[in-house]
Amino acid sequence: MTVHGASREALVAARERLDALTDSTSVDAEALAGDLAAVTALLHREVSLRRVLTDPAQAGDAKAELAGRLLGGQVSGEAVDLVAGLVRSRWSSSRDLVDSLEELASIADLTAAQKSGALDDVEDELFRFERIVGSNAALRSALTDRTASASARGTLVKELLGGRARPTTERLVERLVTAPRGRSLEAGLESLAKLAADRRERMVAVVTTAVPLSDQQKQRLGQSLAKLYGRQMHLNLDVDPSVLGGIKVQVGDEVINGSIADRIEDASRRMAG
Repeated sequence: MTVHGASREALVAARERLDALTDSTSVDAEALAGDLAAVTALLHREVSLRRVLTDPAQAGDAKAELAGRLLGGQVSGEAVDLVAGLVRSRWSSSRDLVDSLEELASIADLTAAQKSGALDDVEDELFRFERIVGSNAALRSALTDRTASASARGTLVKELLGGRARPTTERLVERLVTAPRGRSLEAGLESLAKLAADRRERMVAVVTTAVPLSDQQKQRLGQSLAKLYGRQMHLNLDVDPSVLGGIKVQVGDEVINGSIADRIEDASRRMAG
């Protein structure tokens, strides 16, 4: 998700408050994620309410009080406090508030996974699911079918991932599929993968090779990329026989391509020129 201006400042402050909350062992990050997701769904439905809560002409404390009255007893006190802090802030658009709440819900779920030692698995599962969806047009169509009910799409996610993936992965994907809110499935999965990597302040490298890498090769590659970019690197590994050997690495928008196939293509272009 990308927000700018006042919304960006509000989101940064909210993420700091969320981190402070979830650092406490007394706060159930998973339950907090569910509460924030519920508030996201409410404000997505109630357009007039979210406009009131982001109206710059209204005093921040008045908006926070309104949020407290509406949500008190419906969600946890921690969730109410987070929402109150959000509506006290200034927003560039009312949609940015809902987008930010959704992001906070995802972060809270990923924090719960991190605390239980499952974050690496969740990162890998999100990446694998994205790859499966990208290569299976029928599955993608079923997961994004707007003529099917949200509950039917959610049931499909449970059938696909139930017992095969971490519960955090299942919850994140189910929320994305049942409430896409205008995003493509691929964009949503990519955003979730980035949030997962950010929990460890790591960058994500998508590594494509013709054959699987050995543990030693993965370790050396990870160390080399960490040295190159100055940050710890998480490797999402993909095997594609069409690479023909060598390796292709994508970090964000940057591609480091050392595959034989690309060398052949480059040589052919030069010969043709």
